[in-house]
Amino acid sequence: MVDTENTNPRQNVSFPSNGDTAYGYLALPQSGSGPGLVLIQEWWGLTSHIADLANRFAAEGFVVLAPDLYGGTTTHDAEEAGRLMQQLPPERAARDLAGAVDFLLNHEAVTGDKVGAVGFCMGGGFVLTLAAQQGDRIAAAVAFYGVLGDELPDFSGLTAAVQGHFGTEDAFIPTEKAHALAAAIAEQSGTTPDFQYHPAGHAFLNDENLLGTYNAAEADKAWKATVAFLHEHLG
Repeated sequence: MVDTENTNPRQNVSFPSNGDTAYGYLALPQSGSGPGLVLIQEWWGLTSHIADLANRFAAEGFVVLAPDLYGGTTTHDAEEAGRLMQQLPPERAARDLAGAVDFLLNHEAVTGDKVGAVGFCMGGGFVLTLAAQQGDRIAAAVAFYGVLGDELPDFSGLTAAVQGHFGTEDAFIPTEKAHALAAAIAEQSGTTPDFQYHPAGHAFLNDENLLGTYNAAEADKAWKATVAFLHEHLG
């Protein structure tokens, strides 16, 4: 059954987006300030899992903004999620994500003049595109099992340090495709990404386990590596 919400109660902030208004979930660290981090959703939408991840990153000291790319809609149905992802205009997603970077860099709680970005599944693909588009405004980008089409974006503008986490048992992204992605990033940007491979399936960090692939041990390993990487490059 499709479980769709047209008004997302997790939205707690709005921000300008190229003449329009976008919405998202903002989480602040207990200290009140820290490096900015854009958190990009999976194909399910801005779900409780993404809000929980935002809170976890905030607990690690980051000012986190998770843009709501579906404008309030979420689902727990894979077929519906695929439809929502296909219907998301790439230019609107790019606009909203660029607006999220602007919002964080102008936010009084954000320290530094660069931000980080972390994305999962659909968002894992978007995080790499965003880093390429935003250039030196993004210092660190982490892609979890990032879904990209056969036609890869232009990575020549990417200057961020890049980390990636992929499952060797991922039914959506063969390991060979991840290797090709790493090679394209290195060739076009001059940045060699740190892609890490886990004995797990797709979405292995999602503890809502909607695909039945959650792997607690590998999720913990990838989480710790991500937090350390972000602190290394953002402070």
